[in-house]
Amino acid sequence: MSQHEGDEMDYAADDYEMAEVDEDMYFRGRVVGYSESDDDDEYDHLDNKITDTSAADARKGKDIQGIPWERLSISRDKYRQTRLEQYKNYENIQHSGKGSEKECKPTKKGGAYYEFWRNTRSVKSTILHFQLRNLVWSTSKHDVYLMSHFSITHWSSLSCKKTEVLNVSGHVAPSEKHPGSLLEGFTQTQVSTLAVRDRLLIAGGFQGELICKYLDRPGVCFCSRTTYDDNAITNAVEIYDTPSGATHFMASNNDCGIRDFDMERFQLTKHFSFPWPVNRYHAIVGNDPHLTGGHTSLSPDGKFLVIVGDNPEGILVDSQTGKTITPLCGHLDFSFASAWHPDGNIFATGNQDKTCRVWDARNLSKSVAVLKGNLGAIRSIRFTSDGRFMAMAEPADFVHVYDAKNGYEMEQEIDFFGEISGVSFSPDTESLFIGVWDRTYGSLLQYNRRRNHSYLDSLL
Repeated sequence: MSQHEGDEMDYAADDYEMAEVDEDMYFRGRVVGYSESDDDDEYDHLDNKITDTSAADARKGKDIQGIPWERLSISRDKYRQTRLEQYKNYENIQHSGKGSEKECKPTKKGGAYYEFWRNTRSVKSTILHFQLRNLVWSTSKHDVYLMSHFSITHWSSLSCKKTEVLNVSGHVAPSEKHPGSLLEGFTQTQVSTLAVRDRLLIAGGFQGELICKYLDRPGVCFCSRTTYDDNAITNAVEIYDTPSGATHFMASNNDCGIRDFDMERFQLTKHFSFPWPVNRYHAIVGNDPHLTGGHTSLSPDGKFLVIVGDNPEGILVDSQTGKTITPLCGHLDFSFASAWHPDGNIFATGNQDKTCRVWDARNLSKSVAVLKGNLGAIRSIRFTSDGRFMAMAEPADFVHVYDAKNGYEMEQEIDFFGEISGVSFSPDTESLFIGVWDRTYGSLLQYNRRRNHSYLDSLL
């Protein structure tokens, strides 16, 4: 992952530059519309007040994001084509996206697993680092947590109420005393990653900060700085329960380290180091100094860690010892996403070569499937808790939902405009939330699982 914030935000701005078609076009540096300030825009460039869009509105022909295509100098189809042709995908290894195409599995489009329910414009989801897109977390089919500038915000789709959970723009310090907690806290924390599970919320910062808060308690319970290394970005956090029932979380950082914390005792229990920054890890529970990266995922039985980062190869690791079991070969660039299927055998990794690779831990000689994005890197991956579906998110515009039960041969392509701050299925699989970052049309999209009960919607 790119280390320097200035560099990364410059690149994010480049990513966000929509196609320059005409000087008089409605977009200039944003998806649609333009604002000189960072304030939320309630009106588009045609002075139309931008409102939420419901499923009923969409059925009547309203654009799900409220974009008035009929009044603009370009059609939606034409703008989509321009985006596909001109969007610049970030690569650490040149031509990795092109090189990965030959292995990609053809998939059928037209799946209809989740249907549009609502686009909420009052909920503004934002991004700090252009490569880190895990800033949206659902805890129920009605409840979602996300970053909005310096505010960690809760949105209830049931009450349509937005609540600030924690503001990190000023001074944040723990209200509880625990050994190892940084009692002086932090000031103006730039949150790079977020995790929420049950009643526990953990925010990871750009300087290695960790802020832990129980949602049913006042104040912050624990603060820690994982490292004072100059290259300290917190790339990913995962909350999980050990086989004994204790709550732990793992943080992966740009200093090439993964740290495991016991939230019962508020203690660091493990610290593993690797040759390159870890962008994402994912566990199953039961170095280039100028680059950042890393993601780790813990298997459902807690035995294995999938670790990806600033290296085309990922690794499968013993979660107790940190020793490498086997490398994961196939990707052509750096990876920033991973996730385990709830069966504990299948996992997936997302890469800047525009692919998501699906693996079977019982035979890692090759990928089970190689799935291709449209615009750019696969920045986020999520499985439903029942294992039926897998969602993969690109940096912008597209979220793909695959039928994991039937071999990833069919997909639903969710198509919109804007950078993606995160995706999250609700624990009961009933809702899918997508955070969209844009000054004018930034919002929270909600899709609900299709259950063939559409007749009920006619009563609303």
